[in-house]
Amino acid sequence: MASATSQTLRISSPSLLSHPSFLSLPLSPLDAKPTVLVAEKLGEAGLKLLKDFANVDCSYNLSPEELCTKISLCDALIVRSGTKVTREVFESSAGRLKVVGRAGVGIDNVDLAAATEHGCLVVNAPTANTVAAAEHGIALLAAMARNVAQADASVKAGKWQRNKYVGVSLVGKTLAVLGFGKVGSEVARRAKGLGMNVIAHDPYAPADRARAIGVELVSFDEAIGTADFISLHMPLTPATSKMLNDETFAKMKKGVRIVNVARGGVIDEDALVRALDSGIVAQAALDVFTEEPPPKDSKLVLHEQVTATPHLGASTMEAQEGVAIEIAEAVVGALRGELAATAVNAPMVPSEVLTELKPFVDLAEKLGRLAVQLVAGGSGVKTVKVTYASARAPDDLDTRVLRAMITKGLIEPISSVFVNLVQIANVESRFASAISDSGEIKVEGRVKDGIPHLTKVGSFEVDVSLEGSILFCRQVDQPGMIGQVGSILGEENVNVSFMSVGRIAPRKQAVMAIGVDEQPKKETLKKIGEIPAIEEFVFLKL
Repeated sequence: MASATSQTLRISSPSLLSHPSFLSLPLSPLDAKPTVLVAEKLGEAGLKLLKDFANVDCSYNLSPEELCTKISLCDALIVRSGTKVTREVFESSAGRLKVVGRAGVGIDNVDLAAATEHGCLVVNAPTANTVAAAEHGIALLAAMARNVAQADASVKAGKWQRNKYVGVSLVGKTLAVLGFGKVGSEVARRAKGLGMNVIAHDPYAPADRARAIGVELVSFDEAIGTADFISLHMPLTPATSKMLNDETFAKMKKGVRIVNVARGGVIDEDALVRALDSGIVAQAALDVFTEEPPPKDSKLVLHEQVTATPHLGASTMEAQEGVAIEIAEAVVGALRGELAATAVNAPMVPSEVLTELKPFVDLAEKLGRLAVQLVAGGSGVKTVKVTYASARAPDDLDTRVLRAMITKGLIEPISSVFVNLVQIANVESRFASAISDSGEIKVEGRVKDGIPHLTKVGSFEVDVSLEGSILFCRQVDQPGMIGQVGSILGEENVNVSFMSVGRIAPRKQAVMAIGVDEQPKKETLKKIGEIPAIEEFVFLKL
């Protein structure tokens, strides 16, 4: 990018780039074989692949201090979910660590920001354990419905309590799948085979993909309010943390049954205990917990109506071998300097290029975050078109890191893993004013004095610093609008950091962009929406 203080980047009709160019730094042919530290057990097939290319150190159950000591001698690190790869690990590597491989899907145990800052690529294995996780979800569903675990314990205790453990049938019952990604869709297929009526909620899943397997996409409230069984398959993100809580349990059908093979943090565990005690939730089958392993005196685990397993979702022999091969191939490929389609952080680029691109990197990620939050559910995310404007010649532009950060911004608000999305045409928007004349969701931004700014939403020119959170309002252009909205926010103690208004023509339509330091309460947003001149509004987190 040119060194000028103002450059432009546009995103139109957002969807994820199916395979952005994630690159790692190749080893010199003169270098000795790289060293790979395997910190948790890995299948033999994966270890063989690694040993054919690198020196492999299998050291399990390392303490954080031991890991930090060893890591300075390693070029790559492979972990599962039990090892925390913290900022201290990357700092201790003194720049040698080039790749971290997560043998599985979730990467919440890896500090991605620290990895990127230290030039370390993070790759995962997102496909090999999909079927295993789906099968375990179905196994828990059936075991819970027929009280298998409780009846087994009873028989082994010398009892014969047939009347106590009468179960419920699955045929004809409604299953709500929350999170319709790889695992969620496979659970839905299997549940349909059991004769269940399956609905799903996922604001970013294409409706046509759901329809293809006989599943209807519905709103979150409709899903939890009509379901007899609920199966959770969403990632753990700020938006999904404690998604099931006292408020949402109160909206559920009395006697609902819940299965969770996703992430423990998506359920407020104390609230679930209260819902079980009150009878709102009849039973729960849990493979994951907020703290793993959970405390021995956990009220949730010890509850009579809870079936618990120790995070066995991916624990089949076939899945373990598949994950081992997938992660070994990704790590070896990254060390060779090949493209890494399963990379989950920014590509490695020379430090001097990264320094020059830094403000544009921030702009790219924030435009991606903004764009994906403007997409409404049902039609899914479609295609991405990125336009760069620079004084430099096209051959002198290295846009790989910008493409990666746009992808990161598009993915992070909705997922904790790297995903590939379908390609299709126009999309529906949560904020109709973001739609351009061509039917695309369009946002445009530039860097001003080193700060990312949003300069256009749809057809409306704005000037918004991309910091914190933003409230967009489309309104009739008339006097007093800024004062009305500002007064409501002030009364609710919401601090305004900036305000910008763009309009097509005087007294016609306008878009007001308001930066806020705190997230307004639902009641506050409702008051803003009730202002007669406001035609639509949306709150977005950056």
